[in-house]
Amino acid sequence: MLDRGYFKDKDILVVGLGRSGYAVSCLLLELKAKVAVTEKQINDKLKETASLLERKGAKVELGGHTQDFLKNKDLIIVSPGVDKNNPVMLWAKERNIPVISEIELAYRLCPAKIIAISGTNGKTTVTTLIAKVLEEIGEKVYLCGNIGIPFSSQVLEMKENDFVSLEVSSFQLETIVDFRPFISVMLNFSPDHLDRYQNIDEYLWAKKRLFMNQDKEDFAVLNYDDPYVREMAKDIKAKIVFFRKEDKINQNFSAVKKVGEILGIDKRKIENVFSNFKGIEHRLEYVAEFKGIEFINDSKATNVESTLWALSNIDKPIILIAGGRNKGLSFEKIKEKIRKKVKLMVLLGEAKEVLKKEFCDLVKIEEAYSMEEAVKKAFIFAKKEDVILLSPMCASFDMFKNYEERGNVFKDAVRKIIQDYA
Repeated sequence: MLDRGYFKDKDILVVGLGRSGYAVSCLLLELKAKVAVTEKQINDKLKETASLLERKGAKVELGGHTQDFLKNKDLIIVSPGVDKNNPVMLWAKERNIPVISEIELAYRLCPAKIIAISGTNGKTTVTTLIAKVLEEIGEKVYLCGNIGIPFSSQVLEMKENDFVSLEVSSFQLETIVDFRPFISVMLNFSPDHLDRYQNIDEYLWAKKRLFMNQDKEDFAVLNYDDPYVREMAKDIKAKIVFFRKEDKINQNFSAVKKVGEILGIDKRKIENVFSNFKGIEHRLEYVAEFKGIEFINDSKATNVESTLWALSNIDKPIILIAGGRNKGLSFEKIKEKIRKKVKLMVLLGEAKEVLKKEFCDLVKIEEAYSMEEAVKKAFIFAKKEDVILLSPMCASFDMFKNYEERGNVFKDAVRKIIQDYA
């Protein structure tokens, strides 16, 4: 753990001005570093954020990256959306400037015990449940990371006996150096983000970095039922603890139970948390029932596995709203489930044509050019006892800034339908 005075007068460049970029910039300014921020996009929201940082003393460029912003930099911190082909990453390599992720910087300042959760699906649910279990026994716990609350926004509040329940994505793991959780959890692994990674092996490499700094004093909690995850065990130095699906509870809950066992938590306390858990916003979230039609928001389903899980857990006829930015994934494994359970697909976003080609022989298809239009078309087609499900199978970035905004727009559209047709 670094002394907080370490960053004073260090000249640091932050790449990306999303949530984590803004949070880490504020952290560095509080630590008296010299901060510059570079962001390739430009819009009114970014201008407002840039203005806030400039008033705090940062230099900010929007609408593109320039090499001038790299001059005399001691360190570069990249946001999760910045990949290895970004020009700043290439310029940094040429100049031998160290590059780390936002979670790496926060880790270097963190006195608390870190429980880090990764996997292709289920991360947010498990990260939230672990935090709730720790709260149940009276521990101070910080819920943060890829869940939407940057690690760096909370790290200065943390103390030695606190816990961090940290959701970690493959993007964040690409540029860690010393990051070392006390407990790491790998929930599952399936193809995803193939719009960013060249192949599944490169994605797998990023995920496995979660364990790279752990040793025999640490724990790795792994899904025994997932062959990719089970295979990871042979290269891990930490103590291995396997979990698997149990009767009456799913694998996510089983993973939480194993973390609880490592920490010596009474299983009755854990079961109490499970019984009171209402789910996660944007993950199979019940929105409303109107005229016998149920509306469910599963905007967080940005890959095929997530939508497959959603379809498997709904027993009524489904009208599926899907689409967004294609991530280069195969849709083969979901085709049979769609043929059996989905009566209509309403497609929107950049992936419309790809999805139409994949599913047109299996199900009736409609197209829409906005979420509002998609919800309206789904509602007009729906009958009593149907479920209108937003479960996109795609990223949100073609039409929305993130899956949360997409889910909120869906919920607004549902409310408008109810108002208009009441």
